[in-house]
Amino acid sequence: MGTKLERIAEISATTPKPEFTSLYHLINAEMLMQCHKELDGKKAAGIDRVTKAEYEEHLEENITNLVERLKNKAYKPLPSLRVYIPKSNEKMRPLGIASYEDKIVQLAVKKILEAIYEPRFLNCMYGFRPNRGCHDAIKEVHRQLQNEWINYVVDADIRGFFDHMSHEWLMKFLGLYIKDRNLLWLINKYLKAGVVAEGVYEAGEEGSTQGNIADIKNVIPYIQDSDMVELAGQVLGKLEAMSDAEFAEVALEAAE
Repeated sequence: MGTKLERIAEISATTPKPEFTSLYHLINAEMLMQCHKELDGKKAAGIDRVTKAEYEEHLEENITNLVERLKNKAYKPLPSLRVYIPKSNEKMRPLGIASYEDKIVQLAVKKILEAIYEPRFLNCMYGFRPNRGCHDAIKEVHRQLQNEWINYVVDADIRGFFDHMSHEWLMKFLGLYIKDRNLLWLINKYLKAGVVAEGVYEAGEEGSTQGNIADIKNVIPYIQDSDMVELAGQVLGKLEAMSDAEFAEVALEAAE
């Protein structure tokens, strides 16, 4: 499976405008079994209260059944369980805990999205990337402040980004490179799964639930190469080009 994902990454890295038409079939028993092995069994359970250990009691049967439901498009993600954790500003951050089976499929989707988009990141981007983090970004900012001609330092955050992210535009961004309707169908299923907060179901009309495995990868298409910037210009209503500027991008509010 690693070889297939590596091939996707190679195509993405070497093709100006790649189009991937056959991805969904990669979410097979082999990949799902590997995702199960990689998941942390100590994480909190979702609304069905099924743990990794419990799922593992009938692992082959469960994975076979999951593959069939995915193949027949009978798979339906459960709503995430809404919990709250304190933030540094004394406010509360809402997180969503997916069911264990949904975590398996989310990790499979994450692997595919990562293979497509990771090679297309600019080198100055640090947020939510493998083997990179906020400390690396801080080191780069320090290097630039010491060695480069710097006029301004801008600290910005998009208020409520995860809460209000547009599903419509996210799917348009994804559709630039992903032409596999089945995979897009699955991602849209997750976006619309909703949450259960204090026993009450809330539909997923906008935004992406923080805390799930795939949520960070959902924002990747927003911060990519020139194709993405061009499409983003349609959202903003105008497109401005900046030159002779360096920046280090990092999202510090990472979900668990």
